[in-house]
Amino acid sequence: MDSTLHTIPATDGYPLGAMLWRAAGTPQGVVVMHPATGVPQRIYQAFAKFLAERGFHTITYDYRGIGASRPKSLRRFAARMRDWALLDAEGVMRWARARYPELPQLAIGHSVGGHAIGLCCADWDVAGVVQVACHTGNSRFIRQRGERWRVELILRGVGPLMARLIGYVPGKRMGLGEDLPGGVAIEWGAWAGMQRYFFDDPTLGAIERFNRVTHPVLVYGFDDDPWATPAAINALTMHFTNTWVERRQITPAQAGGAVGHMGFFRSQFATTLWPGLADWLRERAAATRNEAEAA
Repeated sequence: MDSTLHTIPATDGYPLGAMLWRAAGTPQGVVVMHPATGVPQRIYQAFAKFLAERGFHTITYDYRGIGASRPKSLRRFAARMRDWALLDAEGVMRWARARYPELPQLAIGHSVGGHAIGLCCADWDVAGVVQVACHTGNSRFIRQRGERWRVELILRGVGPLMARLIGYVPGKRMGLGEDLPGGVAIEWGAWAGMQRYFFDDPTLGAIERFNRVTHPVLVYGFDDDPWATPAAINALTMHFTNTWVERRQITPAQAGGAVGHMGFFRSQFATTLWPGLADWLRERAAATRNEAEAA
């Protein structure tokens, strides 16, 4: 089991920095990790190694403007949040399919990475998809008043303002992970101001995109996540109207510690949370192989 660096083209040709973790033993399938907003791929590498050790080629990557996919300067760098899904996630999935056409393909999305799955996966040839801490980005679902005001200030105030003033958002200074392209912050803020988040954006067609999904969907939520509350998750998954959705809502006691919005991929959960997800991926990959053999 080893890992190699790659440059994967988005569907518009933009170069994305990526890493491929090769499966140990006989490969069972290919898993693509779609990251959260402003979260570099290195955060997912322990989990990628875990999956590779269990027989899955695993691909991590950075969205345009983030980590290994960041240009020399983010000032006025042209990128929207939808580009991360429609161009970047789509491009990586196509690359994975072209490289391993004979293997079942699966996708895991963390937060906005789950949005990318919902928006695009109807056209993917996948055995199943997983959303982790994925929700509509509308602050009305945040229970804690102080946190709700903080999120509203960042998403609808300071973030878009900084984007317009200096051409990007200094996310590292604002507790948003990596610095963000200005266009990403502006579109994110606009969606956050809509009652149903991007489902109310007529230029995106999100409702129709989610409705077309027919692949099995596994959804993880965590009781101590202040943003992806059960209601916020429901507001997203309710649009999967033509597929089977399995929900797993986890308490800190079940996980063996605090998880929150960002914690699932920490190695401390390698013995509590990760095996259940790996088992689901293995079952979906096996089912796809059996269906192909029976056809």
